[in-house]
Amino acid sequence: MNHRKLAVVGLGGTIAMRPVETGAVPSLSADDLVELLPESAAALVHHVENFRRVPGAHLSLEDLVELAARIKSLDDAGTADGFVVVQGTDTIEETVFALEILYAGAAPVVVTGAMRHAGQVSADGAANIANALYLAATPASAGRGVMVCFNDQVHAAWAVQKTAATNPAAFSSPGFGPVGHVIEGNARFLAETRRWPCVSSDPGGVGPAKVAIVTASLGEGPELLDAVDKAKYRGLVVQATGAGHLPASWVEPLAALAARMPVVLATRVSSGPILAETYAFPGSESDLLSRGLISAGFLCASKARILLSMALGAGLRTSRISSLFSDPPT
Repeated sequence: MNHRKLAVVGLGGTIAMRPVETGAVPSLSADDLVELLPESAAALVHHVENFRRVPGAHLSLEDLVELAARIKSLDDAGTADGFVVVQGTDTIEETVFALEILYAGAAPVVVTGAMRHAGQVSADGAANIANALYLAATPASAGRGVMVCFNDQVHAAWAVQKTAATNPAAFSSPGFGPVGHVIEGNARFLAETRRWPCVSSDPGGVGPAKVAIVTASLGEGPELLDAVDKAKYRGLVVQATGAGHLPASWVEPLAALAARMPVVLATRVSSGPILAETYAFPGSESDLLSRGLISAGFLCASKARILLSMALGAGLRTSRISSLFSDPPT
């Protein structure tokens, strides 16, 4: 693996925090994090930069576009042939999928972070970065798209979600499971997967569109849909109950919105897809899809929002956007 030239790109997050009197705050640079690594991992690093130094919740869609463009630039210049992105865990599932659909290169890109900062017992940052580096250095990682490496497991960008708020085993891929693992410095893949299609060959030219997420719940009316329209969003993701079901009162307002902007139907359930033709009552999946809504398939709402925002920002038409929301590329 030593012939690999890897770059560590730091965004901040818990992994780069240390405690002060009032709580943990950003304090460590990406260089500081590399210095904490074992020699076998640190020797793989040829480039380090602090792209951002913020909590994960402070990242923007524009940050992710700029990050994808920066990775492409480093790849094109030959600065690195593999990348490890280190950031706060709050938004890793968005970052990894944004990079998946914005960066078309073959170089491995691995995103990781930590659930415990450097001032806590059993901080997990160094182990996660080391494993991410071992993964990025593995020849079999090339061409697989963007991955998350966390707690010894490897997850595909389109499937991974943060499913635990405090546990070090914070990431999983509901309904699919990990695609590999890293043990004793060796990365092994358990499944073959294909990457999600990119929305543009030029990530720097994508201007993320304003896309809302509205979540349905028992007894909730459709008033928020009117707010989405008035706030001039360019797209909407509806997080429906079950396999794609909404109250009857939502049907007409959603159909009206879908005539003016792309509306994607996702589910608030963590595992499983939107159905297509099982139910036929008003507000069922077949009813909503017949009224022009786009099925998110297996994508969770947060990833559906990323895909819709970036696709609109790349200037894609609704028909092309619909084709991007397909079954997982397994």
